[in-house]
Amino acid sequence: MPARSRLADGSKPTWTPRAMRSLAEAEPEVFWLADPAAPQTLPSLVGAIEADLVVVGGGYTGLWTALQAKESNPDRDVVLVEAATIGWAASGRNGGFCATSLTHGEANGLDRFPDEFDTLDRLGRDNLDGIEDTINRYKIDAEFERTGELDIAVEDWQVEELNEFARLLAEHGTEPVLLDREQTQALVHSPTYLASRYDADGVALVHPAKLAWGLRQACLDLGVRIHEHTEVTKITSDGAGLALRCPFGSIRGRRVALATNAFTSLLRRLGNYIVPVYDYVLVTEPLSAEQRIAIGWEGRQGLADLGNQFRYYRLTADNRILWGGYDVVYHYGNRIRAEQDQRLATQAALAEQFLTTFPQLEGIRFTHRWGGVIDTCSRFTTFWGLAYADRLAYAVGYTGLGVGASRFGARVMLDLLDGVENERTRLAMVRTKPIPFPPEPFRYAGIQLTRWSIDRADRNGGKRNLWLRTLDKVGLGFES
Repeated sequence: MPARSRLADGSKPTWTPRAMRSLAEAEPEVFWLADPAAPQTLPSLVGAIEADLVVVGGGYTGLWTALQAKESNPDRDVVLVEAATIGWAASGRNGGFCATSLTHGEANGLDRFPDEFDTLDRLGRDNLDGIEDTINRYKIDAEFERTGELDIAVEDWQVEELNEFARLLAEHGTEPVLLDREQTQALVHSPTYLASRYDADGVALVHPAKLAWGLRQACLDLGVRIHEHTEVTKITSDGAGLALRCPFGSIRGRRVALATNAFTSLLRRLGNYIVPVYDYVLVTEPLSAEQRIAIGWEGRQGLADLGNQFRYYRLTADNRILWGGYDVVYHYGNRIRAEQDQRLATQAALAEQFLTTFPQLEGIRFTHRWGGVIDTCSRFTTFWGLAYADRLAYAVGYTGLGVGASRFGARVMLDLLDGVENERTRLAMVRTKPIPFPPEPFRYAGIQLTRWSIDRADRNGGKRNLWLRTLDKVGLGFES
């Protein structure tokens, strides 16, 4: 039996027998990245090269940056370098929810940017349409399904918050579709469901790794030079451009787009704004015909509950259930290590919660379990900036929902690098930054206290204690 690490509320995991049985055969690997469709690795950079634009990072933000740069200017010489392989980190490990929201959910957008919410909502819907168009134009086999999403209340206090949220949306011209207990359970059969909101067009589901691999191929087809296993170790000014040092070579770029997610070492100022937190995911074996009937879910919608520590889940193309979220984990000093990709304490808790949600699936086995690091900031949504005399741009802080928002993040980076003033770059969301996190040890202590408080709120009718109310007041928070 492994060591029992603690959950968000400080308690030890229960390690229930049924949860452990369900996990007994789960491979500690990423289901998406283990797909046999994975392409051959591209060669590392060896020697010295030059480019008009150097993109650092081969996740969604980097790929969308390179692709849109070539689409808008085919003559622009673009190089993309990735320290590991394309889509290896957050872009290949997420749940595959591709949403219209550019602000980590509408509620966060209404709270942070109320005056811009209508504009951000429109831009977000255009952005998702653009993703779908790109997938179709380049014939990317990303298992794209525009299924919509159900946001589900599983506690009475969440029903109240759902109704209040619907009222706020109505003030902005959106008439949300609210479903009661019977209507919700008719769509997906779970005894835990009390009510829901159905967003029929605001979310699509994708195979995250196949999307990254498809964008990689689209970039190659347009002439982007891509080097995998090519870590940039240092960036310095070099005349009218920037010099990037790599283990076996170097790049001189006129402009640089930094798309490194939670990995902030190349621009240390970002470490003040970014906290890397770990999120964990399980995937079941394919459901039998009888199991599919038992849970309904004919619409294949993406699902998420409304807890502060929420679970998100969906069906895969071969009718497995992906189940993730709940307990986010921060390690002292912004530490990121490969061994932190697995955390059986959290995965056992997730398995138990899954079986509580779907008791009719008792006896099902999980085949894969994994985790990954997310770049979160105090406003829970992307922020941008320039450095090195405006020759380098960055976009970080997605906090989840980056599958869709990364395309918009990339477009804004290119606008900033090109010195373009437009509707996007005039947004307060683009022109401002989140409140920075305090240094250690105060950062770790504050995050742990916040995680504990959020767990208590979930267990206490949603009531936020003095610590959470203080964070809300000053605009510095931390959520699952």
